[in-house]
Amino acid sequence: MLSRIAESLFWIGRYIERSDGTARILDVHLQLLLEDPWIDENSACHSLLSVMGSDHDDDVPLTREDVLRRLAVDRTHPSSIAYSITAARENARRAREIVSSELWECLNTTRTRMPRRVDADQVHSFFRWVRERSALAVGIVDSATSRDDAWRFFTLGRSIERADMTARLLATRSLTEASGPSWTTILRSCGAYEAYLRTYRGVPSATNAAEFLLLDRLFPRSIMFSIIEGLECVRELEPRTDRVGVSGQSQRLLGQIRSELEYTPITQILEDLPRHMDNVQRATLETSEAVRQRFFPTQAEPSWIGENA
Repeated sequence: MLSRIAESLFWIGRYIERSDGTARILDVHLQLLLEDPWIDENSACHSLLSVMGSDHDDDVPLTREDVLRRLAVDRTHPSSIAYSITAARENARRAREIVSSELWECLNTTRTRMPRRVDADQVHSFFRWVRERSALAVGIVDSATSRDDAWRFFTLGRSIERADMTARLLATRSLTEASGPSWTTILRSCGAYEAYLRTYRGVPSATNAAEFLLLDRLFPRSIMFSIIEGLECVRELEPRTDRVGVSGQSQRLLGQIRSELEYTPITQILEDLPRHMDNVQRATLETSEAVRQRFFPTQAEPSWIGENA
Protein backbone atom coordinates (compact mmCIF):
# COMPACT_ATOMS: atom_id res chain seq x y z
CA MET A 1 0.00 0.00 0.00
CA LEU A 2 1.22 3.49 -0.84
CA SER A 3 2.34 5.45 2.22
CA ARG A 4 0.13 8.37 1.11
CA ILE A 5 -2.98 6.20 1.23
CA ALA A 6 -1.96 4.52 4.49
CA GLU A 7 -1.41 7.89 6.14
CA SER A 8 -4.80 9.16 4.96
CA LEU A 9 -6.57 6.09 6.37
CA PHE A 10 -4.72 6.45 9.66
CA TRP A 11 -5.84 10.07 10.02
CA ILE A 12 -9.39 9.37 8.88
CA GLY A 13 -9.67 7.00 11.83
CA ARG A 14 -8.16 9.55 14.21
CA TYR A 15 -10.29 12.46 13.08
CA ILE A 16 -13.56 10.50 13.14
CA GLU A 17 -12.78 9.32 16.67
CA ARG A 18 -11.77 12.85 17.70
CA SER A 19 -15.06 14.33 16.53
CA ASP A 20 -17.00 11.65 18.40
CA GLY A 21 -14.99 12.01 21.60
CA THR A 22 -15.16 15.80 21.54
CA ALA A 23 -18.93 15.69 21.10
CA ARG A 24 -19.32 13.33 24.07
CA ILE A 25 -17.13 15.43 26.36
CA LEU A 26 -18.77 18.72 25.40
CA ASP A 27 -22.28 17.32 25.71
CA VAL A 28 -21.81 16.12 29.28
CA HIS A 29 -19.78 19.07 30.54
CA LEU A 30 -22.05 21.73 29.08
CA GLN A 31 -25.06 19.91 30.47
CA LEU A 32 -23.35 19.87 33.86
CA LEU A 33 -22.96 23.66 33.70
CA LEU A 34 -26.68 24.03 33.06
CA GLU A 35 -27.75 21.71 35.86
CA ASP A 36 -25.40 22.85 38.64
CA PRO A 37 -25.70 26.60 39.41
CA TRP A 38 -22.83 26.42 41.94
CA ILE A 39 -20.17 25.61 39.36
CA ASP A 40 -17.85 28.47 38.42
CA GLU A 41 -18.53 28.68 34.69
CA ASN A 42 -15.32 30.53 33.87
CA SER A 43 -13.08 28.02 35.68
CA ALA A 44 -14.96 25.06 34.25
CA CYS A 45 -14.63 26.41 30.69
CA HIS A 46 -10.90 27.07 31.09
CA SER A 47 -10.45 23.57 32.50
CA LEU A 48 -12.32 22.03 29.57
CA LEU A 49 -10.23 23.90 27.00
CA SER A 50 -7.07 22.72 28.76
CA VAL A 51 -8.27 19.13 28.65
CA MET A 52 -8.89 19.40 24.91
CA GLY A 53 -5.43 20.84 24.30
CA SER A 54 -6.80 24.18 23.15
CA ASP A 55 -4.61 27.26 23.55
CA HIS A 56 -6.31 30.04 25.49
CA ASP A 57 -5.59 33.07 27.65
CA ASP A 58 -6.23 32.28 31.31
CA ASP A 59 -7.01 35.93 32.03
CA VAL A 60 -9.85 36.15 29.50
CA PRO A 61 -13.24 35.14 30.97
CA LEU A 62 -15.02 32.36 29.11
CA THR A 63 -18.64 31.26 28.85
CA ARG A 64 -20.21 28.05 27.62
CA GLU A 65 -21.02 29.85 24.34
CA ASP A 66 -17.32 30.57 23.83
CA VAL A 67 -16.42 26.93 24.41
CA LEU A 68 -19.17 25.72 22.11
CA ARG A 69 -18.07 28.05 19.34
CA ARG A 70 -14.39 27.16 19.68
CA LEU A 71 -14.63 23.39 20.16
CA ALA A 72 -17.71 22.63 18.08
CA VAL A 73 -18.21 24.79 15.00
CA ASP A 74 -14.95 26.71 14.48
CA ARG A 75 -13.60 25.32 11.21
CA THR A 76 -10.12 26.73 11.81
CA HIS A 77 -9.55 25.42 15.34
CA PRO A 78 -7.63 22.08 15.35
CA SER A 79 -9.50 20.81 18.43
CA SER A 80 -13.01 21.47 17.10
CA ILE A 81 -15.55 19.00 15.79
CA ALA A 82 -15.96 20.91 12.53
CA TYR A 83 -12.20 20.89 11.91
CA SER A 84 -11.97 17.13 12.58
CA ILE A 85 -14.80 16.29 10.19
CA THR A 86 -13.35 18.54 7.49
CA ALA A 87 -9.92 16.94 7.95
CA ALA A 88 -11.39 13.42 7.79
CA ARG A 89 -13.18 14.32 4.55
CA GLU A 90 -10.00 15.82 3.08
CA ASN A 91 -8.00 12.70 3.89
CA ALA A 92 -10.73 10.58 2.32
CA ARG A 93 -10.42 12.69 -0.84
CA ARG A 94 -6.68 12.03 -0.93
CA ALA A 95 -7.30 8.27 -0.68
CA ARG A 96 -10.34 8.25 -2.93
CA GLU A 97 -9.07 5.25 -4.93
CA ILE A 98 -9.32 3.00 -1.88
CA VAL A 99 -12.01 4.66 0.27
CA SER A 100 -15.44 3.14 -0.40
CA SER A 101 -18.15 5.25 -2.02
CA GLU A 102 -20.34 4.85 1.07
CA LEU A 103 -17.65 6.23 3.40
CA TRP A 104 -16.88 9.11 1.04
CA GLU A 105 -20.56 10.03 0.78
CA CYS A 106 -20.93 9.81 4.57
CA LEU A 107 -17.99 12.13 5.28
CA ASN A 108 -18.87 14.48 2.45
CA THR A 109 -22.50 14.77 3.60
CA THR A 110 -21.46 15.29 7.22
CA ARG A 111 -19.09 18.10 6.28
CA THR A 112 -21.69 19.74 4.06
CA ARG A 113 -24.34 19.68 6.79
CA MET A 114 -22.02 20.90 9.55
CA PRO A 115 -23.63 24.09 10.94
CA ARG A 116 -21.67 27.30 11.44
CA ARG A 117 -23.49 28.06 14.69
CA VAL A 118 -25.59 26.07 17.14
CA ASP A 119 -28.53 27.57 19.02
CA ALA A 120 -28.70 27.01 22.77
CA ASP A 121 -31.79 24.82 22.48
CA GLN A 122 -30.16 22.66 19.78
CA VAL A 123 -26.88 21.85 21.51
CA HIS A 124 -27.80 18.35 22.68
CA SER A 125 -29.32 17.47 19.30
CA PHE A 126 -26.17 18.66 17.55
CA PHE A 127 -23.90 16.49 19.68
CA ARG A 128 -26.18 13.48 19.15
CA TRP A 129 -26.03 14.10 15.40
CA VAL A 130 -22.21 14.18 15.49
CA ARG A 131 -22.09 10.90 17.42
CA GLU A 132 -24.51 9.28 14.99
CA ARG A 133 -22.55 10.42 11.95
CA SER A 134 -19.29 9.19 13.49
CA ALA A 135 -20.89 5.84 14.31
CA LEU A 136 -22.18 5.60 10.74
CA ALA A 137 -18.71 6.21 9.30
CA VAL A 138 -17.11 3.63 11.59
CA GLY A 139 -19.91 1.16 10.88
CA ILE A 140 -19.37 1.51 7.13
CA VAL A 141 -15.66 0.74 7.52
CA ASP A 142 -16.21 -2.21 9.87
CA SER A 143 -18.96 -3.80 7.76
CA ALA A 144 -17.62 -3.20 4.26
CA THR A 145 -13.81 -3.27 4.52
CA SER A 146 -11.65 -6.34 4.21
CA ARG A 147 -9.46 -6.97 7.23
CA ASP A 148 -6.35 -5.97 5.33
CA ASP A 149 -3.78 -3.23 5.84
CA ALA A 150 -6.31 -0.53 4.94
CA TRP A 151 -8.56 -1.56 7.83
CA ARG A 152 -5.57 -1.91 10.16
CA PHE A 153 -4.32 1.62 9.54
CA PHE A 154 -7.81 3.02 10.06
CA THR A 155 -8.30 1.03 13.27
CA LEU A 156 -4.82 1.91 14.53
CA GLY A 157 -5.62 5.60 14.18
CA ARG A 158 -8.94 5.18 15.99
CA SER A 159 -7.33 3.21 18.82
CA ILE A 160 -4.59 5.76 19.45
CA GLU A 161 -7.06 8.65 19.40
CA ARG A 162 -9.54 6.90 21.70
CA ALA A 163 -6.87 6.12 24.30
CA ASP A 164 -5.76 9.76 24.17
CA MET A 165 -9.29 11.16 24.50
CA THR A 166 -10.15 8.91 27.45
CA ALA A 167 -6.90 9.87 29.17
CA ARG A 168 -7.66 13.57 28.69
CA LEU A 169 -11.05 13.11 30.28
CA LEU A 170 -9.74 11.13 33.24
CA ALA A 171 -7.06 13.76 33.83
CA THR A 172 -9.77 16.27 34.74
CA ARG A 173 -10.88 14.18 37.68
CA SER A 174 -9.20 15.46 40.86
CA LEU A 175 -8.57 13.15 43.77
CA THR A 176 -11.17 14.77 46.01
CA GLU A 177 -14.79 13.89 45.46
CA ALA A 178 -15.87 17.50 46.09
CA SER A 179 -14.20 19.00 43.02
CA GLY A 180 -14.09 18.28 39.35
CA PRO A 181 -16.67 16.29 37.38
CA SER A 182 -18.20 13.32 39.16
CA TRP A 183 -17.34 9.78 38.14
CA THR A 184 -20.89 9.42 36.84
CA THR A 185 -20.25 12.41 34.56
CA ILE A 186 -17.00 10.90 33.30
CA LEU A 187 -18.63 7.53 32.65
CA ARG A 188 -21.41 9.20 30.70
CA SER A 189 -18.86 11.17 28.68
CA CYS A 190 -17.37 7.88 27.51
CA GLY A 191 -20.73 6.24 26.93
CA ALA A 192 -19.74 3.83 29.69
CA TYR A 193 -22.34 4.43 32.39
CA GLU A 194 -24.74 1.61 31.48
CA ALA A 195 -21.89 -0.81 30.80
CA TYR A 196 -20.37 0.07 34.18
CA LEU A 197 -23.66 -0.58 35.99
CA ARG A 198 -24.00 -3.98 34.35
CA THR A 199 -20.45 -4.85 35.39
CA TYR A 200 -20.27 -3.51 38.95
CA ARG A 201 -23.98 -3.29 39.81
CA GLY A 202 -23.62 -0.26 42.03
CA VAL A 203 -23.15 3.49 42.28
CA PRO A 204 -19.86 4.54 40.67
CA SER A 205 -16.97 4.77 43.11
CA ALA A 206 -13.58 6.27 42.39
CA THR A 207 -11.74 2.94 42.41
CA ASN A 208 -14.27 0.97 40.35
CA ALA A 209 -14.94 3.70 37.80
CA ALA A 210 -11.23 4.39 37.24
CA GLU A 211 -10.53 0.67 37.01
CA PHE A 212 -13.30 0.23 34.43
CA LEU A 213 -12.20 3.09 32.17
CA LEU A 214 -8.52 2.31 32.51
CA LEU A 215 -8.16 -1.46 32.62
CA ASP A 216 -11.32 -3.22 31.42
CA ARG A 217 -10.36 -5.46 28.49
CA LEU A 218 -13.93 -5.93 27.25
CA PHE A 219 -15.25 -2.36 27.14
CA PRO A 220 -14.21 -0.81 23.79
CA ARG A 221 -13.72 2.72 25.14
CA SER A 222 -11.35 1.80 27.95
CA ILE A 223 -7.72 2.80 27.62
CA MET A 224 -6.55 -0.80 27.95
CA PHE A 225 -8.88 -2.06 25.21
CA SER A 226 -7.70 0.70 22.87
CA ILE A 227 -4.01 0.02 23.58
CA ILE A 228 -4.43 -3.73 23.02
CA GLU A 229 -6.29 -3.12 19.76
CA GLY A 230 -3.57 -0.73 18.62
CA LEU A 231 -0.87 -3.27 19.49
CA GLU A 232 -2.60 -5.96 17.46
CA CYS A 233 -2.80 -3.67 14.44
CA VAL A 234 0.89 -2.75 14.69
CA ARG A 235 1.93 -6.40 15.01
CA GLU A 236 -0.06 -7.34 11.92
CA LEU A 237 1.26 -4.38 9.93
CA GLU A 238 4.84 -5.23 10.86
CA PRO A 239 5.17 -8.91 11.83
CA ARG A 240 8.02 -9.69 14.19
CA THR A 241 11.01 -11.31 12.53
CA ASP A 242 13.73 -10.91 15.16
CA ARG A 243 14.29 -13.39 17.98
CA VAL A 244 15.16 -10.92 20.74
CA GLY A 245 13.16 -8.00 22.06
CA VAL A 246 10.88 -5.74 20.03
CA SER A 247 12.31 -3.80 17.11
CA GLY A 248 9.33 -1.56 16.27
CA GLN A 249 9.25 1.71 18.22
CA SER A 250 5.46 2.08 18.06
CA GLN A 251 4.97 -1.45 19.41
CA ARG A 252 7.52 -0.78 22.14
CA LEU A 253 5.76 2.42 23.26
CA LEU A 254 2.32 0.85 23.38
CA GLY A 255 3.68 -2.19 25.19
CA GLN A 256 5.40 -0.06 27.81
CA ILE A 257 2.31 1.98 28.67
CA ARG A 258 0.21 -1.20 28.71
CA SER A 259 2.60 -2.80 31.20
CA GLU A 260 2.66 0.33 33.35
CA LEU A 261 -1.14 0.36 33.63
CA GLU A 262 -1.56 -3.40 34.03
CA TYR A 263 1.05 -3.91 36.75
CA THR A 264 0.44 -0.76 38.79
CA PRO A 265 -2.24 -1.19 41.49
CA ILE A 266 -5.30 0.93 40.77
CA THR A 267 -4.97 2.59 44.18
CA GLN A 268 -1.51 3.86 43.23
CA ILE A 269 -2.81 5.14 39.90
CA LEU A 270 -5.56 7.05 41.68
CA GLU A 271 -3.05 8.62 44.05
CA ASP A 272 -1.41 10.34 41.11
CA LEU A 273 -4.01 10.09 38.35
CA PRO A 274 -2.95 13.23 36.39
CA ARG A 275 0.63 11.98 36.06
CA HIS A 276 -0.44 8.56 34.81
CA MET A 277 -2.84 10.12 32.30
CA ASP A 278 -0.08 12.45 31.13
CA ASN A 279 2.02 9.33 30.53
CA VAL A 280 -0.76 7.82 28.42
CA GLN A 281 -1.12 11.00 26.37
CA ARG A 282 2.64 11.20 25.89
CA ALA A 283 2.72 7.55 24.80
CA THR A 284 -0.04 8.08 22.23
CA LEU A 285 1.71 11.17 20.88
CA GLU A 286 5.04 9.38 20.59
CA THR A 287 3.35 6.31 19.09
CA SER A 288 1.69 8.44 16.44
CA GLU A 289 5.06 9.98 15.57
CA ALA A 290 6.70 6.53 15.48
CA VAL A 291 3.98 5.27 13.13
CA ARG A 292 4.52 8.30 10.90
CA GLN A 293 8.28 7.78 10.72
CA ARG A 294 7.95 4.06 10.06
CA PHE A 295 5.07 3.93 7.60
CA PHE A 296 4.66 7.49 6.25
CA PRO A 297 8.21 8.82 5.90
CA THR A 298 8.63 12.27 4.42
CA GLN A 299 9.68 11.90 0.84
CA ALA A 300 13.25 12.99 0.27
CA GLU A 301 13.82 15.64 -2.34
CA PRO A 302 14.87 14.12 -5.68
CA SER A 303 18.45 14.67 -6.76
CA TRP A 304 19.77 14.71 -10.28
CA ILE A 305 22.12 11.94 -11.25
CA GLY A 306 24.19 12.39 -14.37
CA GLU A 307 24.40 9.71 -17.02
CA ASN A 308 27.53 7.66 -17.21
CA ALA A 309 29.72 8.53 -20.14
